[in-house]
Amino acid sequence: MQVKAVGEELGLEVGVRGKLEPLRAKMTKLADRGWLHKRPDGKFTARL
Repeated sequence: MQVKAVGEELGLEVGVRGKLEPLRAKMTKLADRGWLHKRPDGKFTARL
């Protein structure tokens, strides 16, 4: 799932890049902790 799609689901303003950067950082932290998987193309997937 792309960060933009997650932002839309959360009701964030996705047209402004600065609004998505904090979300991207949070998702990257979750990937580092093993909750998500970050693919080489920059998308995130759930770890099962």
